[in-house]
Amino acid sequence: MMQELINKANVLVEALPWIREFNGKTIVIKYGGNAMVEESLKVGFARDIILMKYIGMNPVVVHGGGPQIGKVLEAMGIETRFEQGMRVTDARTMDVVEMVLGGKVNKEIVANINKQGGKAVGLTGKDGKLLTARKLEMKTVNPDTLTPEIIDIGMVGEVAKINPEIISALEEANFIPVIAPVGVDDEGLTYNINADLVAGKIAGALKAEKLILLTDIEGVKDKSGNLLHTIDISDVQGLIDDGTIAGGMIPKVTCCLDAIAEGVMKTHIIDGRMEHACLLEIFTDQGVGTAVAKFK
Repeated sequence: MMQELINKANVLVEALPWIREFNGKTIVIKYGGNAMVEESLKVGFARDIILMKYIGMNPVVVHGGGPQIGKVLEAMGIETRFEQGMRVTDARTMDVVEMVLGGKVNKEIVANINKQGGKAVGLTGKDGKLLTARKLEMKTVNPDTLTPEIIDIGMVGEVAKINPEIISALEEANFIPVIAPVGVDDEGLTYNINADLVAGKIAGALKAEKLILLTDIEGVKDKSGNLLHTIDISDVQGLIDDGTIAGGMIPKVTCCLDAIAEGVMKTHIIDGRMEHACLLEIFTDQGVGTAVAKFK
């Protein structure tokens, strides 16, 4: 029993340098995947975020919700179609997206954090002009003429501008912002935006110390299946060219590069299925997952 208590004390001592280093710093976390589905992981995530806030950090949560959107669309009999991994979003689908992301999913995360003793506030990009969007132009090549074409995927957007004032105001009042990736353009049209992209842009606008992307895999792996614990930004293109970074990992790593270019110190791609994944990344010497940063 005494040894167990000593081990707990050692964990706190190991975390001390990181607590000191990140005190007062902003950490942006993209929350998605199984971490948003399994009940034990949802509770654990809420507690982790609260702990970060209580010891002096400023966590900002940006969440996805693709599976939840899919279930509601199916229940309503609305057909779902994808182009290059993006959901084609007409006006009716956009209504569902906004309802699920800004309503059901966002408020559930806020409620979980508040239930565990935190102070969370839910936002979408529409609140306080947080996120100005523009229509995403998806390009492809016509296989017959070999000429470039633009595919219209509807009300899917990209980030045009981030106004971080409302986030900063919430942080100063000791609230935890929880943000749904829905934006609006200058004409008032609403757009669905990839949550990884929104998290990266918000991290850049806030000059966050860290950007953490929770995924359903351990991180970036080499061709032998071994986890790459660190990737220098100068090596990313070579890893893409040789196929080490491929598929859905490419936009995640690209998101990390964009965030670093905008002033984020370090980015991480970690396994959200692991209990207390965020705390293990922040407060341990080894960390978990893959860190993408300027190491050289």
